[in-house]
Amino acid sequence: MPLFRPPRFFRVSGFHQVLSRGTRTLAGAALLGLAGLAQADGVSALQQFVTEVKSGRAIFTQTVTAPDGKRKKSTTGSFEFQRPNQFRFSYDKPAEQLIIGDGKKVWVYDPDLSQASVRNMDQALGATPVALLAGGDLSRDFTLKSQPAEQGVEWVLATPKRSDSGVQSLRLGFRGRELVGLEIVDAFGQRSVMQFSSVQVNAKLAVDRFRFDPPAGTDVMEQR
Repeated sequence: MPLFRPPRFFRVSGFHQVLSRGTRTLAGAALLGLAGLAQADGVSALQQFVTEVKSGRAIFTQTVTAPDGKRKKSTTGSFEFQRPNQFRFSYDKPAEQLIIGDGKKVWVYDPDLSQASVRNMDQALGATPVALLAGGDLSRDFTLKSQPAEQGVEWVLATPKRSDSGVQSLRLGFRGRELVGLEIVDAFGQRSVMQFSSVQVNAKLAVDRFRFDPPAGTDVMEQR
């Protein structure tokens, strides 16, 4: 079996299939802006993030490990978000891809194939990692539980309540006031770990960063 497909964070018929050539997780949203927030534990930090961090940007590195634990693939890129419901993931070469949530729809653009898929945001989101970014109801969508510290890092486990989210679990790790790690296990047992750098909290972002206009000649597939 080839290196497994990315975690299915948009677990909806047809739409998730375009997330296919590298790790296309939107889970990194949950990492941004937590440095400097006062917290008693990981659960408190995550709740503060949802209510206090309105925008941000960062550079990310993501490593995906296949279910057998033997195969790995790393990707890099940049990430930006702004509440409510706006985000932008730009994945670098050799597997370029652009994912944009404009507040109403989610676009996934593959420049190498000149293809774009689009779906209404209320259908694309739900009990997924990106819902944390978009302002999802934590108590409705996730069961949160603090976990024992590991090598000085405090962890919180977020388990989706919906069985069709495509995610088994999320683990968010904190060292002091800083969130230092995010681990995602998808429905197939694939593990994804994200690390962020150059984080800017509550950054002022241009409106057009969250707008997508398909380039001429792009084949657009609308998912319903």
